[in-house]
Order: sequence, then C-alpha cells, then structure tokens
Amino acid sequence: MEFTYLHNKCISPSLTVLSRVSISFSNLPKRAVSFHRRRRNLCFATLVDGKRPGEVVSERGGGEEDGFGDLKSWMLNNGLPPCKVVLKERSSHDKELLPIRYVAASEDLQASDVAVSVPNSLVVTLERVLGNETLAELLTTNKLSELACLALYLMYEKKQGKKSFWYPYIKELDRQRGRGQLAVESPLLWSEAELAYLTGSPTKAEVLDRADGIKREYEELDTVWFMAGSLFQQYPYDIPTEAFPFEIFKQAFVAIQSCVVHLQNVSLARRFALVPLGPPLLAYSSNCKAMLTAVDGAVELVVDRPYKAGEPIVVWCGPQPNSKLLLNYGFVDEDNPYDRIAVEAALNTEDPQYQDKRMVAQRNGKLSVQVFQVYAGKEKEAVSDILPYLRLGYVSDPSEMQSVISSQGPVCPVSPCMEQAVLDQLTVYFRTRLAGYCTSISEDELMLADPNLNPKKRVATQLVRLEKKMLSACLQATVDLINQLPDHAVSPCPAPYAPLLK
Repeated sequence: MEFTYLHNKCISPSLTVLSRVSISFSNLPKRAVSFHRRRRNLCFATLVDGKRPGEVVSERGGGEEDGFGDLKSWMLNNGLPPCKVVLKERSSHDKELLPIRYVAASEDLQASDVAVSVPNSLVVTLERVLGNETLAELLTTNKLSELACLALYLMYEKKQGKKSFWYPYIKELDRQRGRGQLAVESPLLWSEAELAYLTGSPTKAEVLDRADGIKREYEELDTVWFMAGSLFQQYPYDIPTEAFPFEIFKQAFVAIQSCVVHLQNVSLARRFALVPLGPPLLAYSSNCKAMLTAVDGAVELVVDRPYKAGEPIVVWCGPQPNSKLLLNYGFVDEDNPYDRIAVEAALNTEDPQYQDKRMVAQRNGKLSVQVFQVYAGKEKEAVSDILPYLRLGYVSDPSEMQSVISSQGPVCPVSPCMEQAVLDQLTVYFRTRLAGYCTSISEDELMLADPNLNPKKRVATQLVRLEKKMLSACLQATVDLINQLPDHAVSPCPAPYAPLLK
C-alpha cells in the first residue's frame, strides 16, 4: 500500500480483485448507518513524511530523527532474529521521488541459507486484523475481499501516525510508492495517455476491467465497516467512503497488490500476508525457486542460489505471464518461462450441428469456447493444438459429423480445401492481431535501445514486443504448414459456420 502527500491531499497507491461484499448498504439498520457519520475533511494530511528531493538518504534507510529508526531497526527491536540482509537503494527515474530501496545480502550466502525469518508478530494477515470470530463468517459467505480489507486496515492505521505499531512499515511502503523493479507503478495508476502505450495488447482491457473491479470493492467498503465492527471500532474516524475518496483507496489497493505474499499450506486467514522486508523490497524473478514460506511462528526466506554481499536477493513471483507481472508489480521479465498469450476459439452457435460438435469437443477435453495458451518458444505446438478444434468447426456434412462422433479421438476428415480454409483463417487472425499494435518489432527494439526512454513506455514496449514475437512465431508456423500443402491451387472450402477466433 502506498501513500503519498500532494498539495495537502493524501494519495495512497495499492493483486486481483478477489471477491465482492454481497450485502447492500441500503439493507443496514438506520441506526448503524448513522453511527460514526461525523463529517470530516475527506482527505487527511500525510502522517508519514519522507525525505524531500535532494536530501541524502543513508543505506540504512532514511535517518532516525523521528525516533523510530529505519524498518530493519524497528523489526529488530520487535523480535526479528539476527538476519543476513540489509536495505540498499538505487536512484529513481523521477527526480521528484525518493530512491528505490531493495533487500540485499549483508554477507556472502550459499544456497539453502535462511536469509531472514520474520516472526508472525511482524506479519499482517487477516487473522491478525479480524480475529477468528468474524473471519470465518465473512470469508465463507464470500462477503469480504482480503486485499480490500488489508488496504483498509493499513489506511486506518496510517491515520494514527506514530501511535500506530505499524508506523515504520507504513513509512517504508509510502516511500516505495508501489513501484516495481523499474520504479514503475502498475498500469492501474497510469494516465489514459500512458495506457495508450499498450494499444493492441489484451493487457489494456485487463487493466480497465481490474480498475472497474476495484471501484466495485470501494462501493462496498461501508458494508464491510458495519459487518466487521471489531475490525474498525478502535478507529474514531468516518466510515470508509467518507474518510477516503476512491482515488486514495485505489492507490492503496494497488500498493497492497504489489507487496502481498500468497503463503502456501496455511489457514484461510493467513494465505495473504504483508511481510516487512518482503516485496516490494524483495525483487521478483520468474527464474528462481526461493519463496517466502510459512514455518512455525514465522515467515522465512531460504535462498536458492549463492549471493555475494551487497547483491539484491530475488524471490519467485509464481507462474505468471508478463501481462500479470506488469499489472500486479509494474515490471516485465524478458526471460519469463511462463510468458504466454491467449487465443480464444469458439464453436459457432448458429451451426445446426453445434450440439454434436460441442459434445465431441468436451469428449476431447475442450469447451465450446476454448482458450488456448500460447507459450513463448512453443508457438508451433500451440498451433498444432488449435488446428483439430478448428477442423471440427469446419465439418459441415452430417455423415462426416457422424463419423467424427463415432471416432475415439479428435479425428476429423481433412480434405485439402478444408485444411486450406482452416490455415487461411488462422493466418488472417494472427495478422489482424499484429496489425492492432502501433509499432513493429523492429521499431520496439529501436525504442528499447534508447537509455532515456520513459520507464512506463519501456515496460509497455517490452510487453508488446514479446507479445508480437509470439504472434509472429504463430503466424510463421501457420504459413509453414500452408507451404507444405501438396496442392496450392486448391481453393478453401466454404464455411458458413466457421469457428470464431478472438
């Protein structure tokens, strides 16, 4: 969660919108609605002041003049065992912003060393926030979003200023501003002009959909307030939508999204955790095995490789494509083995044989609307996976359809004209998607060679370039199959009920 101060307005930046509160505010008792409706200024002045541009910030993290010291000192004073990490920093592209901090090895480390073990008393989870009494009812009835609750909790904690136990941690989150490894915020916080960098990419629509989901979360916050009274009774402030304008909540939500850790093999109440010295101070990588892991009484990090003293420590970000890495954390991994694009194919519902084709598709593990994942470096395999589905859609003769139904596999009669039609449709599809981008791959590479390229434009260009490379490889694989056809003079079969691609 990030909070920044701008002209006496508090703006607080913030993973996926997970659930919505299902009880409407209008159904609450009038007395409950009126409770705590004390009118106040909708924005509150920042309670955590960072260094101003141009001031020197030490490696330990920004001076100790406020009496609280840096993040690591606060943690050591509150039960953090001796660890093998240190906070370092690098400059931000924006001179108006403080440098980016990151966790580095404080000494040489070997694979399997425990770099840091954060006690549960320093970890923020819903178990800690809500307590077991209300948590089970709220979660099991799908009335509470974990991320929204964590964001709201820290927003109210921030209002307490230095009285809050979490003051040093919130101060560090403020400083990071929800920025990723390239000092870039999630596209959820980009302007309309900046989102134009993603033109042609499905990620642009994902950003807008996610933003709509966050808006729906915000509209339900007052209901959460009254349903989980034990969560907020210690805060003598207005109900959420009066205390925090939407932009504040949105930025807080995005910041929580950028640093929340998904713990494995723990109770529902602890699966989403905010871990000091975890992300965003820990860098994410798609090519490592190290993870923050819940152990008895703590969350610890065991490194998966050797580190020299001073080297940044990385953790695995999960099997996420680059579109999700950008959306959630503000960066793109050029060497991401999980990077992929989606190709959605659907049987034509107007086809008189639609139900038979749907049955055959299901028998072979496919749906009437099937999403095919195209992984980087495996584009030929993806095209080979798509072709049988498209061929099924092109079957028009009822006798041929009966032959397909009686077969035991995804076998369709393939005539030269059908194969030409199927491959032509795929070719047009890939070319159309490529034409939707504003630049070519070569133009992207020229931009990326510019060391002064705007960081947001850089990560967006990295993303669309990688998408275009996968689409181009799919197109080439399809063209190669066309070139292997025995008779290029054959015209494509007519297909009044051809499957749909999007």
